[in-house]
Amino acid sequence: MNITVELLEENMKVTGIIKGEIDAFTAPVLREKLAEINLSEDLQVELDLSGVSYMDSTGLGVFVGFYKSVKASNSHLELTGLSSRLKRLFDITGLGEIMDIQAAGKEVKIDETV
Repeated sequence: MNITVELLEENMKVTGIIKGEIDAFTAPVLREKLAEINLSEDLQVELDLSGVSYMDSTGLGVFVGFYKSVKASNSHLELTGLSSRLKRLFDITGLGEIMDIQAAGKEVKIDETV
């Protein structure tokens, strides 16, 4: 299991490209990389998760912690490129309602009445 995190900083925007699996083994690596971002007021942070093939609750915890730090510094976080599986993970935990999340491709509405 592995993960790569590339951070590109330009002006008041940080773009992060995350690839691999986010689980109990790789989450500390992601947490460390995100901690390298110098959060300041009005900073725009966009994390591209289109290369993430798997994420468990440990990964969710990393994003929740980072989201709290971003909000505390009056910055903005956007998660982009989420597969339908990852988007659903955020939605069923209620995080999809509070975080700025953009799924990859067309949004698919899931009927949960079954």
